[in-house]
Amino acid sequence: MSEVKLASEVRTEFGKGAARRIRRESKVPAVVYGHGGETIHITLPGHELLLALRTPNVLLSLDIDGTTQLAIPKAVQRDPLKGFLEHVDLLLVKLGEKVTVELPIVAEGELAAGSNLLEYVLNTLAVETEATHIPESVVISIAGLDAGDAVHAKDIKLPAGTTLAVDEDAIVLQVLAAQAEEAAAESDESAEA
Repeated sequence: MSEVKLASEVRTEFGKGAARRIRRESKVPAVVYGHGGETIHITLPGHELLLALRTPNVLLSLDIDGTTQLAIPKAVQRDPLKGFLEHVDLLLVKLGEKVTVELPIVAEGELAAGSNLLEYVLNTLAVETEATHIPESVVISIAGLDAGDAVHAKDIKLPAGTTLAVDEDAIVLQVLAAQAEEAAAESDESAEA
């Protein structure tokens, strides 16, 4: 996982007016918290932060008042219409510290022949991993799965140093039989009768 360095400025003004002024300057208001310390209100460069947040669970190296702090995004607020960043909550982390994060699920391979459908029961998988070695995603092989098959959380091979933070028996993916053909066959039978 890559580390993105961002310069930050400590904020002294708070409220809607101050936040709007910050956004007009193409910057994003943010708060940094964690490890029992005081909450730090900062301003981050908008474009660089937007690019960094394209990577899920990105590790940010922040320069706050001359000290470098590592943080991961905890909550990101975006404008619902325009999509620009309105506010970011960042959680401080330390080297070697374990954190719980949501990893995107990626399915690889082809299902068994036939008209089967793959249903994502979970879109992300909660795992506990080292803060400086967060995997980008969880890859699940669906090669040869047929209707009625399911992939449980315990069946997923996780990277070294990563453990599940969800129930082992939770269904992550399942394969369903397509129902359009069955519905068409039933309507043909009722038309013949």
